[in-house]
Amino acid sequence: PTNTIRIQTAEALKNPRHPYRQVLDAAFEGRVRVFDIGDFTQITPHDLRSNLCVVVGTIQTLRVSNTDGRKVYAHHEMLEGHFSTVSPATPGLERNDDGPMKGDIRFSFANLMHLYRPLVIMDEAHKAGTSLSQDVYERIKPSALIEFTATPKGFNNILHSVTAQELKDEEMIKMPVVLDEAETWQGAVNSAILKRAELQEHADRDREGYIRPIVLFQAQKKGEEVTVDVLKQHLIDNENIDPAKIAVATGAQRDLDGIDLFKPDCPIEYVITIEALKEGWDCSFAYVFCSLANIRSSTDAEQLLGRVLRMPYAKKRKETALNKSYAKLVSKHFSEAAVSLRDKLVDMGFEESEAEANIEAEQPGLDDGLFGRHSRPRATMTVELDASEEERREINIVAPGKIKVSAGDDGRTRIEFTGVPKPKDEERLFQMAPARLHGVLREKLAEFKAKHADDLAPAHLGEEFTVPRLMAHVQGELVFGDTDILMEYHDWSLADHPARLTKAEFDIVETTNTFEIDLDGNRLSISAADSSEQLSLDIDVDDWTPNSLVRWLDGKVRDQWIGQAELLAWLSDVVTHLTRDRDIPLSQLMRCKFILARKLNEKIRGFRQMERDKVYQMNLFGPEARVEVSFDDGIRFFDEMYFDVPKYRGMYKFKHHFMGPDEVPTFDSKDGGEEVKCALALDALPKLKYWTR
Repeated sequence: PTNTIRIQTAEALKNPRHPYRQVLDAAFEGRVRVFDIGDFTQITPHDLRSNLCVVVGTIQTLRVSNTDGRKVYAHHEMLEGHFSTVSPATPGLERNDDGPMKGDIRFSFANLMHLYRPLVIMDEAHKAGTSLSQDVYERIKPSALIEFTATPKGFNNILHSVTAQELKDEEMIKMPVVLDEAETWQGAVNSAILKRAELQEHADRDREGYIRPIVLFQAQKKGEEVTVDVLKQHLIDNENIDPAKIAVATGAQRDLDGIDLFKPDCPIEYVITIEALKEGWDCSFAYVFCSLANIRSSTDAEQLLGRVLRMPYAKKRKETALNKSYAKLVSKHFSEAAVSLRDKLVDMGFEESEAEANIEAEQPGLDDGLFGRHSRPRATMTVELDASEEERREINIVAPGKIKVSAGDDGRTRIEFTGVPKPKDEERLFQMAPARLHGVLREKLAEFKAKHADDLAPAHLGEEFTVPRLMAHVQGELVFGDTDILMEYHDWSLADHPARLTKAEFDIVETTNTFEIDLDGNRLSISAADSSEQLSLDIDVDDWTPNSLVRWLDGKVRDQWIGQAELLAWLSDVVTHLTRDRDIPLSQLMRCKFILARKLNEKIRGFRQMERDKVYQMNLFGPEARVEVSFDDGIRFFDEMYFDVPKYRGMYKFKHHFMGPDEVPTFDSKDGGEEVKCALALDALPKLKYWTR
């Protein structure tokens, strides 16, 4: 959709060292040619015969209602070789309107695409939903259209979606977003500078690739208080930032053009923009997003926030702080800032529960009560001991977000746990802390746990339990007694089920009414048409044959577990049964083919359910069934097993959940629904130790 993305994409594809190009070269044995759309006249017939040809352009180049004057629709003699063997009568091609070649096929890029039917890949597809965009696709007649978008609209046909959690699991994005708010814009700027300096220290310790954390500032628009110029001068005059470390990227000022931000000798640490970088800008060193625009009125903040989510080198770092992104917003109420940030994440395509789960407070305790939570104050454990500065630094590497290590006024070291110290945190602490400190640490931890026993969930104390699984012996293997797994060992065929549809399942009743609309004097009148002119449903159409109906149904009645040959045979039997045994005219079936396809899909789903019921009964309750309960293959419940599952954020505070009150996994029902009521009943049992779902 933009020239920025077009240029970046073309450069990446032309670079033999870029992963994009390496994949293509491997797939096509190096026979790859990449063209900017402005260079389409350089494409030769030999290129199209022998190579993969990739043309990179913007949709605006093609998306016009009037094609006159557009280069891609114009006649080019240099393209004549592509059309030398094309029949003059070939349909669908645009023709010259005037001159000596009037009426002849136009040698245009659009016609060339129409002939070759390219695979079209559309980025930011939510911007290509107009009827004019569809006209473009019809002109170039793609063999297939693949769309990518982070914010799909109603007109996008979603074949596959990727959640934020999946991206996080693949180490592609920095999550969670750590949120900090300030009452003034100067405070937000100062906080962003401090965070960048802190991240730089972590980056200097990290040995897995060069990282220079960058702050992305969103200034206000002209006429408002904190414009680009005001912010830049503030950074220089009041924050003592070297001007060489600041770059401005707006429509009028483009300091980043020609600069490689990934080079170790690049000085840029701060980038100021308004909205110029909201699309197409890609620098995974961007870690801190600081928006000085009013959080409730900013329309572009969500896309700018997306600029700081990319993980450098798509790899999780040992330094935990480098695996998160940071947002600094101007707000007098943390909850207001957090809700705004959540809404922006949702606007970017995150599920609402994912957005909530991936927002952290910079200052511990600020997020209590956020998003409807009514959390108790977190227990805090403080240990004071004698340790050197070097020992202090070693301990601080353990878990910077959960363990705070500082030097007191008396020179002693303070180790502070915010929240519950979990077994793995304790283990890492003892691994890093000098051996001479282990004794006092164990003593302090024991005191802390005894004092806050009511606040510590069983899982946080290291408790575990195993729920045994019901297993079944199937074909010599011991497998989980789950229907989906049992079906993997069960062979069944569509041919074993009748290719029949009863009248109750599918019937055609002729109820067509035809009306005529005509002028009666100066008025429109509507009247029933003559019955002799009623459209008959029994008229044969030359192209309507039983085979064509079967082929059409094959495209609509698809099932991932049924092979096409097997499905075609069964569909053919169905059509034969309906036309021969039930005497339904083929023309009626063709007119009702969408309903017929839906009924056949329901029929096949019914067959599968019958097979599922059968395999379940046979393997678990049949005379030959061999079942056993296994703890070895059981489901182990342990701390953080639900780390990537959305959490319950309703009005109730559960006291006896295995994971603790703030980590209860979400329920299927809404607050007050049947599952929540069941959980409340469990939680109220007087002798209950703990429960989980």
